Amino acid sequence: MQPITNIIPLLKEPRNIVIVMHQKPDADAMGSSLGLYHVLNAMGHHLNVISPTNWADWLGWMPGAEKVIDYELNTAESNRLLEKADWIFCLDFNVLHRTRKMTEPISKAPGTRILIDHHQQPQKEAFAYGISDTSKSSASEMVFDFIESAGQGVRINQEVAECLYAGVMTDTGSFRFHSSSASVHRMVAVLKDTGFDHTKVHENLFDNFLENRLRFIGHALFNRMEVLYEYNTALISIPWKDLVKYQIRTGDTEGLVNYPLTIQGIKFAALIIDRDEEIKCSFRSKGDFDVNQFARNYFEGGGHRNAAGGRSTDTLDQTTQRFRASLKENALQLQ
Repeated sequence: MQPITNIIPLLKEPRNIVIVMHQKPDADAMGSSLGLYHVLNAMGHHLNVISPTNWADWLGWMPGAEKVIDYELNTAESNRLLEKADWIFCLDFNVLHRTRKMTEPISKAPGTRILIDHHQQPQKEAFAYGISDTSKSSASEMVFDFIESAGQGVRINQEVAECLYAGVMTDTGSFRFHSSSASVHRMVAVLKDTGFDHTKVHENLFDNFLENRLRFIGHALFNRMEVLYEYNTALISIPWKDLVKYQIRTGDTEGLVNYPLTIQGIKFAALIIDRDEEIKCSFRSKGDFDVNQFARNYFEGGGHRNAAGGRSTDTLDQTTQRFRASLKENALQLQ
């Protein structure tokens, strides 16, 4: 994988470009993709943005979100765009299987794959150019750096600023995580100089849900949360019937895994959800407990040191039993 800076001289020539994000995109995946979309579009490139799956309704306010293509709903058209793309930017994921059903079409596409990502253990051989930096807060921060290094900072307008701010703000936990470096705050200052309203961004992301989601969260915390003080751990396990009862949609469980970390002494929080097709797992930690390695060891996943995800093909009961067994194997690290 060559340095991403090597493509900067090549940006002068208009190209067919497809930007791809990971499945079930969050604000960083969508924000970084749309931020890059607006800048490259202004430079004269022909752009398309594809999401492997649907996305949360509360991301629909982002400028350009209406142009994003849902691969599962538009498979033939998406494959055609991939086949004719000169460049394929891969944002906020670093292994191709994070694109779900797009994995094979992307791997077989003749275009040049370019990586911009901040997760651990990238599949470097899959990308011709790119940057992988785990010290960065978000893909949005990395897209900002790329735009600046390409000498295109003048193209960061209010639309771009809204997208990139949404990504960096959510991935830093509203700037409370260790990844909120001085460079992050300098970036936000540049974005604010465009005149965008950051209050509206926060409202669109955090005050934009239906009543059933709040009632679901109350139910999950009261009835589905188990606190395992002997391991300084809390587990929330959600059966499929709860998702149906509360009419939970894509994105409605976002942030639920963080609630148990507000309990004194809790270092590790897990959310295990029966999504019908498979079991999805989210892991969060405080301090030195590495949930990235935990997810890789036990649940076919990965991510960051203090935030990771995984999956299971077992039943919900079998998965939660396996989770509890894994706690015994990590008891010393959780003390």
